[in-house]
Formats: sequence, C-alpha cells, structure tokens
Amino acid sequence: MTTTMSQQEYSLQRSALEYDRLRAQARTWESAAETVLDRVRPRPGGSALDAGCGPGETMRLLARRVGPHGTVTGIDVDAALGAVAERSLHAEGYPQVRFVAADLSVDEPVPGGPYDVVYARLLLFHLPQRVAVLARLWDAVAPGGALVVQEYDLGAIDLVPPLPSVEEVRRVICETFLALGCDIRAGFHLSQLFGEAGIGAPDGTDVAGRIEPLATGQRILSATFSSVLPAALAHGVTGEAEADATLAALARDADRLPDASLFWPLMLSAWKRKEVSAGGPSPR
Repeated sequence: MTTTMSQQEYSLQRSALEYDRLRAQARTWESAAETVLDRVRPRPGGSALDAGCGPGETMRLLARRVGPHGTVTGIDVDAALGAVAERSLHAEGYPQVRFVAADLSVDEPVPGGPYDVVYARLLLFHLPQRVAVLARLWDAVAPGGALVVQEYDLGAIDLVPPLPSVEEVRRVICETFLALGCDIRAGFHLSQLFGEAGIGAPDGTDVAGRIEPLATGQRILSATFSSVLPAALAHGVTGEAEADATLAALARDADRLPDASLFWPLMLSAWKRKEVSAGGPSPR
C-alpha cells in the first residue's frame, strides 16, 4: 500500500522549511507525548506504530521505550520525509525503526498490524474521514494493546495584550484549515470521535498547553502562516498583498512587544486499552 495524497488533500506545504517546522513542533510537544506514553507504558520488546509519523520525532520516543528487541513502524503519506526519518533514526542507533509510505485515509487495513501501541498525533485534524481512520487505527491495536491520539484545539490561540497582527494570523490559519475540511477543534472532539468510531469512552484524557513570549512564538506563527498561505490564497481567505502586510506587522509587533504572552493551541490527548477477550490471545 503505497498511495499518496495530493497537495490539495493536505493542508500544509511539503518543503524543507515545512519539515523544519514540523520537527520544531514535535519537539515542543515532546513532554506531552511522554506524559501519555507513561500512562499506556509501551513494553520493552513490544511493537508500536506512529500513524502519520512525519519527521519521526515520536518514533524515537517509542523506540526508546520498546528497546532494541521491539519494533517501531512509522506510516506517513509523505514518502520522502519518512525515508529521511528512517535513515536518520538508524544513524542515531535505532535499527528497530522502519518506515512505510501509505495513505491512512484509504479504506484498507493499516499495514503491519496488529501493534501493541498505536500512536497518532495531528493526523485526524487534517482528514475529513477522521472517524473511519480512527476506527481503522483501533482495528490495528492488538488485544491488550493501547491506542493513543493527540490533537490540537486551535480555539485557544490568543495573545495578551491582543494585537491585530496575531488575530489576523489566527484568522487566516483557522479559516484556511476549515476551507480544506480540517477539524480545528479535533482535540476537543476526541471523546466524541472515539464514540463514533465504535471504540467507546477513552480510558483517560490529558490537556497540555504552552505560553511563550511573542519574540520567540512569532517564528512558529509566521512559519505556519507561510505554510498554509498557498491554500489560503487559493480559497480566497487572504490576498498576497494582505498576507505580506500581515507578516510584516507581526514582525514589527514582536520587536515592539517581545514579552507579550502568546497562547499556543491546546494539545488534547485520549487513550484506550483494548480488552483481551475470554479465550482470546494474550497481550503480545
């Protein structure tokens, strides 16, 4: 299964700058990922899946937990990025990691399952078929294994004191994602999505937030704005002149008010362990 999505079906660009942004974003939320992995406790020697693995930052965390005798599979629609992630992790000393290029929105079983842990971050956010994809991820969980999902709620983005430049960046990002069929409050909807996918109520949930000075936060805002800009222009959310003016105003505001408090999106998590049926196979 090696299908790929077109650029129109994915909200963000595929470029070296975007890949750097994804790595920085993943590192920002590393502690939130560690928190939920602590709750489900991937076992040494077990198998783990990172669904929508991107640049492979969470694959590294999973590899450390399953150890050299375990396996970690990363699946992503971006074959080039996944191949780079696999090579990098092998060079770092994680030979138990492998990458599979696949489109998880296709109505087919998840490759390579079942897994002891299935992890997905910021995957459902982008997919109109989010309930069907979530159900397939659950099907890929081995009896006794766990599903872990982390998703954004963009409704929390804010700044104190408020500034028109940040509000315009937030507007363009949110309206563009909505125009592309994304769920900008996917994290808030996780419990509902679990129910609709036939998984049942999560065993646990977690909410992680982040506040940082505008001086540093404006870099991720600018990078995300620039990544969604082609889609924003195509859908009439903004214009080229307006976008240039917005980025310039944001840079000026960051210089003028470097200590303004920028509230990131919330990262919400939900996890569920699959029961072992009577007479069924034991956890692997």
